[in-house]
Amino acid sequence: MNLLTAAFQGAVLTARRLMRRLRDVMAGSGSAEVRLNKIVHLIAAELHADVCSCYVMRAGEVLELFATHGLRQEAVHKTRLRSGEGIVGDIAAKMQPLALANAQAHPHFAYRPETGEEPFQSMMGVPILRGGRVRGVLTIQHKERRQYREDEIELLETIGMVVAELIAAGELVSAGEISPAGDPLLLPQRLEGLSLSPGMAAGRAVLHKPQITIREMVSDNADAELTRLHEAIAALLNELDKILGTSSGGIQGESREILETYKVFASDHGWLTKHEDAIKQGLTAEAAVQKVQNDYSARFSQINDPMIKEKAADLDDLATRMLQHLTGRHTTAASTLPEDAILIARTLGPAELLDYDTRKIRGLILESGTSASHVAIVAKALDIPVIGQCGGILSRLEPLDPLIIDGTRGIVYVRPNEDVQEQFVHSMALKQERAFMLNELRDLPGTTRDAVDISLMLNCGLAVDFDHLQPTGADGVGLYRTEIPFMVRGSFPNVEQQAQIYRYAFARTEGKALTIRTLDVGGDKMLPYQTDQGEENPALGWRAIRIGLDRPSMLRQQLRAILEAADGRPFNLMFPMIATIAELIESKKILQLEIDRRTACGKVVPEKLRIGLMMEVPSLIWQVPGLLPHVDFLSIGSNDLLQYFFAADRTNPLVSRRYDPLSPAFLLLIREMAAMCNTAGKSLSVCGEMASRPLEAMTLVGLGVRMLSISPSAFVPIKAMVRSMDVKPLSDYLTTQLLRPDASLRQKLTDFARDHGVLLT
Repeated sequence: MNLLTAAFQGAVLTARRLMRRLRDVMAGSGSAEVRLNKIVHLIAAELHADVCSCYVMRAGEVLELFATHGLRQEAVHKTRLRSGEGIVGDIAAKMQPLALANAQAHPHFAYRPETGEEPFQSMMGVPILRGGRVRGVLTIQHKERRQYREDEIELLETIGMVVAELIAAGELVSAGEISPAGDPLLLPQRLEGLSLSPGMAAGRAVLHKPQITIREMVSDNADAELTRLHEAIAALLNELDKILGTSSGGIQGESREILETYKVFASDHGWLTKHEDAIKQGLTAEAAVQKVQNDYSARFSQINDPMIKEKAADLDDLATRMLQHLTGRHTTAASTLPEDAILIARTLGPAELLDYDTRKIRGLILESGTSASHVAIVAKALDIPVIGQCGGILSRLEPLDPLIIDGTRGIVYVRPNEDVQEQFVHSMALKQERAFMLNELRDLPGTTRDAVDISLMLNCGLAVDFDHLQPTGADGVGLYRTEIPFMVRGSFPNVEQQAQIYRYAFARTEGKALTIRTLDVGGDKMLPYQTDQGEENPALGWRAIRIGLDRPSMLRQQLRAILEAADGRPFNLMFPMIATIAELIESKKILQLEIDRRTACGKVVPEKLRIGLMMEVPSLIWQVPGLLPHVDFLSIGSNDLLQYFFAADRTNPLVSRRYDPLSPAFLLLIREMAAMCNTAGKSLSVCGEMASRPLEAMTLVGLGVRMLSISPSAFVPIKAMVRSMDVKPLSDYLTTQLLRPDASLRQKLTDFARDHGVLLT
């Protein structure tokens, strides 16, 4: 037996012995504080530490020293640190363990003379986690400087699981103090969030809180617990197979791919190994599941990438399902769902949504969530309005509270008063009118009252989006976002897999215009299998065409698949995030290589292939005259162009609403671009969110834009607006306003629309 193996086996034996003794302490007599004192003494003895201390989180994000072995006892309940203050506060704020050979040299070290910790050099601490929240911090210290091993950190984290149960019981700190504080109930409230899927709905709140209490934390029989774990995973995989089978009729395309990828998570070897390691340290299978999920939640909470956070939500779902199988306690919410349910959750996995009878779900509200959320994509396919990032809503509701949600504007009305209810009834009547209007407008052209033709296209990214082409009478697809199928897969799709996706797009457009944008990932759209570059500012970093040019084989594979799917049919190809003319020329050369390759193989190539780019980077604005000879069209991506124009992160709520796209400066930019394109005979479209809002779309037409690419849900209001306006009076009015010092022309343009009978609803 080598030294490494002996050390590992010794660590495992120590862990099991310590966990058994901890179980005896937890089950013993005495108050919670007495048991906590016994725990810190036991840890210090078993780990040969000079100090072991436990800090408990109090109200106001304050960590209070509750028990210690080795520090002065008079410091107990006296020493307090704010979250983020000192090494202990840093561990809590970051929700990550920290091991230091020289703790006093650490920049976050905070000296507390009452503790008498001067003699102690090295320190290790772990957050005490439960339910994704920090309940406290557990630390050990040594007089000599030493390097802590990985197995020691793992063991202290495992012990923290046991201590978390003691804190959560409400005997150390009252349950009311450690629960999130909510607003007084019974009063009407208006909450704001982020629109993830449009639509309006009224109904009653159903709170999705699948929390399962774990009865036994420690086990002597690791083999038995491993068997239980593997049986639960097998049952979980079988359950997911059933969900995929029963949902096959309603969930297809990318939404189904999400569930397939979700199943891959449950089979991940690394995920399984972490559970097995926790069991070998002395935890029960249930406690191991909770420990692993706490670890993932803590790590993912520090990452801003929405795709990573979405994976965290999926893993939350998997952990809950694992616990249900292990405890034999399955949720019965699906069978007791009211007919007008609005589901409320902190996070929700797509499979969890499909556990419910979705015919009864009128809306979904999440405390977290982004437009890339898997559950939002599935809900959108089911035509369920979704609002995300509605912080604290679970603590503000009681079951079956009446709700009205406006998924288009991201607003939730809790216990709405009569005025709000009347407005909802009026809005739903307008929605019904729009449905009738759709039938009347479908075959009518997008022509203004003064006979200016406006081409109205659709933005598509999901397979379900193509279903709107014929009912709306859209002229075609002005933006096909190819990255979404990449984002919901477990690995990069090969050429044939990509070609199959694009064949579907060509088939559904049925000869109408189709504009395909090459892969636009990076920044806030990370692929699950893409290595995180650790960029400080990913929105300005390695993304979109920059990845394609640095990894030309990836771009060539996509172009090869698009040409194969086209099979000679005409289409428009658009490159994203171009910042210089040189980048466009290089991109076109890569395209030509694939065209030449196809020709050499005797395969047909499109007779009409129009090349364009997405105007998102302000540096191109001053290059437009030199750029236009190299393109057939330009398309303004207003979302990114606006954030770069104002240097305002569109995902940051502190600044995202500070700058208005209807500011004179931004409108001047668009008018100048429209004039240059019109003079050169090149088409200009707008395909960002700006084109999908009636007031902004009206303004774009007044500035000279003649093509709008719109989200499916906004198509009818935009078409109705176009057919109710005259271009020349608006254009003349804008000329008088664009040099004003106003931060926004929104109110003036709203008044103009009202005075001239332009439909904005």
